[in-house]
Amino acid sequence: MKNKLTLKAVLAGSLLAVLAGPSGAMAAELNLYTTREPGLIQPLLDAFTKATDIKVNTIFLKDGLTERVTSEGDKSPADVLMTVDAGNLIDLVEKGLTQGVDSAVLTETIPASLRDANGNWFALSLRARAVYADKNVDLKEITYEQLADPEWKGEICIRAGQHPYNIALIGSYIAHHGEEAAEKWLEGLKANLARKAGGGDRDVARDILGGLCDIGVANSYYIGLMGSGKGGPEQEEWAKAIKMVLPTFEGGGTQVNITGAAVARHAPNKAEAVKLLEYLVSDDAQKIYAEANFEYPVNAKATVAPLIAQYGVLKPDTIDLAKGVSFRKKASELAEKVGFDN
Repeated sequence: MKNKLTLKAVLAGSLLAVLAGPSGAMAAELNLYTTREPGLIQPLLDAFTKATDIKVNTIFLKDGLTERVTSEGDKSPADVLMTVDAGNLIDLVEKGLTQGVDSAVLTETIPASLRDANGNWFALSLRARAVYADKNVDLKEITYEQLADPEWKGEICIRAGQHPYNIALIGSYIAHHGEEAAEKWLEGLKANLARKAGGGDRDVARDILGGLCDIGVANSYYIGLMGSGKGGPEQEEWAKAIKMVLPTFEGGGTQVNITGAAVARHAPNKAEAVKLLEYLVSDDAQKIYAEANFEYPVNAKATVAPLIAQYGVLKPDTIDLAKGVSFRKKASELAEKVGFDN
């Protein structure tokens, strides 16, 4: 009996040794729920684990993140909630599924307009709602307001107005100019379309190459993905046919959306969750963001990928992201009212 007890003790000790880190402490880990494609963030998570010895268990949820966390309640294992859209991130906050974080690293690194005042969410990377243009078109600068000018009649390509990327843009327009002006702008933009609104942002580049339109609206990082060859030889040709211009609002900056994250309300590993967020805005991690997916860093000291940097310095709009998000419902209603996608 004594030998059996000794054997059990040895086995138990071996198991603890496996679970423990080099110092003998239990190995740390955290659980990440994300709507971002795993392949795009795995390099960041691997680097984080290497730097901290904290394991990241990733659960990818293309849809239904809010519903999943809500259904799990206070038993949810989620520590960090990551989304690829400011609206979805702020939805989590408004539904009480996040908690505030007090971190000097985060508040000193991320501009105030790109984080929640109470520490409930933080932007980790940026993508601009940009204008693609035929390389032969004499266009060096443009405002979002000018996209509705008659000079562009029949020359603009864009994806569906009801797509979240464009709803966010319309919401920001409302924040700047009000609903009446936004409706008039949408009518002018629709009148300038070269084809029915639809497809994807990369299709804008394809259609410019095909001569269907001279300019179009698309996210900034796609030109990097196409131009780098990551989208294949065909898309590389699309990228060669265009240039990118960073539009601004009159009296404002360029409309951006974010990849962002929050600490879950019932996070069982809060300390580790905060460490992950702090790591993701570090110089090293922001460099990985820029190189892996051609996004703009939120850390001003980080380097922008050359394929993107060649088009100038991004000056994000100064209107708080949350303000633009608050107009999403009205933006969708206006797009429907003017029949933008018809």
